[in-house]
Amino acid sequence: MLLPAEIESKSLIPALRAIIAKDLAKKHNICEDKISQMLGVTQAAISNYIRGIRGNPELIEKLLAEKQVASMITDICDNLASDNAYTPSSLSKFIGLCNYIKSSLIICDIHHNLESNIDDKVCKECENMLLKGPGSVY
Repeated sequence: MLLPAEIESKSLIPALRAIIAKDLAKKHNICEDKISQMLGVTQAAISNYIRGIRGNPELIEKLLAEKQVASMITDICDNLASDNAYTPSSLSKFIGLCNYIKSSLIICDIHHNLESNIDDKVCKECENMLLKGPGSVY
């Protein structure tokens, strides 16, 4: 069974980075080297995100179909492009986006696509914890 943090690090963050890298390269005309500096990954990783080698295409499509998620991503990209750097504001917006994806239970859909045999009791308990928000204890 995957934990929400594993889903976030293995699936969600690569998909978000792919969306952001593509946006910065295509809409804002920023070179891969600069994007790699902004996102703290290698230029090769950025190239892979842009070419669709990294980041699940189905998940990317699903995230962009969510109006609030797409709006938050656009805000992050505009922020990165205007500052040409990853700032505390950018970091805050990215964390807010990840928290929104968890609290709106979009992460549950991602999880179900990765693992179809999740025990309903475990799923419900995880959902309850996600809805309680950060800092929840069991």
